[in-house]
Amino acid sequence: MKLRPVFIVSLLALFSGTAAAQSAGAYEIPRTEHGQPDLQGVWNFSSSTPMQRSERYGTQEFLTAEQVQEQIERQARMAARADAQEAELILNPEPPPAGQTPRGYNTFWIEMGNRGDNVRTSHIVYPENGRVPEVVEGNPVIAGGLGPDVSGERPVRFIVGGIAKNGPEDRGLSERCLVGFNAGPPFLPSLYNNNMQIIQSKDSFVIITEMIHDARIVPLVEKPELSDDIRLWAGDSRGYWEGDTLVVETNNFNGMQTSFQSRGTNFDMVLKEKFTRVSYDQVDYEFTIDDPSTYTDKITAIVPMSKVAGQIYEYACHEGNYGMINTMRGARYEERTESEASN
Repeated sequence: MKLRPVFIVSLLALFSGTAAAQSAGAYEIPRTEHGQPDLQGVWNFSSSTPMQRSERYGTQEFLTAEQVQEQIERQARMAARADAQEAELILNPEPPPAGQTPRGYNTFWIEMGNRGDNVRTSHIVYPENGRVPEVVEGNPVIAGGLGPDVSGERPVRFIVGGIAKNGPEDRGLSERCLVGFNAGPPFLPSLYNNNMQIIQSKDSFVIITEMIHDARIVPLVEKPELSDDIRLWAGDSRGYWEGDTLVVETNNFNGMQTSFQSRGTNFDMVLKEKFTRVSYDQVDYEFTIDDPSTYTDKITAIVPMSKVAGQIYEYACHEGNYGMINTMRGARYEERTESEASN
């Protein structure tokens, strides 16, 4: 099986795309019939750039040409090793060792590319070291994963994995089809389904995510704020124009998710998102998280979104969630066989 080194391709495209943009001059943003910047369409926010910067880069925001070349060579070596491993599995298929999870995906299925002038060392641009700030003392890590279940109590606030298999409430939020692992808000590049659609009218801005297929309606007109006791999975969003940039401010999250990077809860989180169209096929997406209950400082990140020549199809997570049924069924089967063996 030949795996595509998509990160290498994307890095090369970054420089050619940057040069083309510079030679083309300033971009003239298209307008809707209401005179607003036209942000409509389907956009992809997949990325090979890490969210948090490696400590070795310090406050260096962009890679040098030499560092890009090093990344290209590194990715080539990784692709070659992955090709060899996949070939070995195809020629000599074996079940995983006892207690280990079977392989679900290889890099063929994973979205890793990005476009535009984004040769960044991290998506996080503030704090200036590109790293998540210190956590408020006593704030726990709340993280799941694709491996064995972790210890914890209901409600489960992390996205993937679980704390047990006694019922659906023991599983992560994406397994329950409540929240997509990259659907936000904010949008965080992840393994796949990094697509969203924007629909505009004069008075509202609709953001439709591919993962879980959620529609967030953002009013662009004055509306009474929700009372503090009304809490939502995606929070309560309000939008306004700041020049040619759409700014969306969101609060009133329900606290049933972690804040960021598996820490705290989002109950007190205030999110500010900015959408700016910088070319025909790119929207710069910037978000700032302000959660004083979890972090000692704000977090700001920039993620480029690339235009998709296609449409989003319904995710239909609840309708197709046979994984949840099989997880519960498998747990009950294990319990029954263990009981029969002990009698």
